[in-house]
Amino acid sequence: MDDRQLVKGMLSGDEEAFRLFSESFIPALYRFAFFRLDQDRELTCDIVQSTVCKAIAKLSSFRGEAAFMTWLCACCRREIAMHYRKQGRRPHQVELTEESMNAVAPAQRPRQPEPEGALLHKERGLLVHMALDLVPRKYRDVLAWKYLEDLPVKEIATRLEVGPKAAESLLTRARQSFRVTFERLQESTDVDPATL
Repeated sequence: MDDRQLVKGMLSGDEEAFRLFSESFIPALYRFAFFRLDQDRELTCDIVQSTVCKAIAKLSSFRGEAAFMTWLCACCRREIAMHYRKQGRRPHQVELTEESMNAVAPAQRPRQPEPEGALLHKERGLLVHMALDLVPRKYRDVLAWKYLEDLPVKEIATRLEVGPKAAESLLTRARQSFRVTFERLQESTDVDPATL
């Protein structure tokens, strides 16, 4: 089911569409919000719940010009911004001063990645998890078996009760689906919510 079909199904009250939305998009949205809210689980749940309620109420405004996840992320960004505005503060930021950087002699300082590089690495990991949440379950399973459990294709075929060629074919489709989903998510993180 593509994004437009999913939204159309949700607008018509299709339970299967809502189930797919709940299983795929809500966990991805949670991951999106979690690190933007200082890893506060309770606050993240509140923001995601508010985002989902408002998104469902405004579902008819989804035009399909951007991916549905992009649209949801933009809605979530607005909810996060409103939260911080109400609190009269900004997301937590670490202030680095010359004094704090020189507090430990360079030889004693543990080697740390550059802050920007560490942040990009963290963001990329988050996108990987979000993409895994969004691919179909059978693809998610074979990707996890191959890349997280490091199983050979023959073992994956045994688990799926298919031949090795069929398992390799499924793994190829899973990689392709993951790549497309990951690229769409990367694009969505660069979209300015005001343009949606």
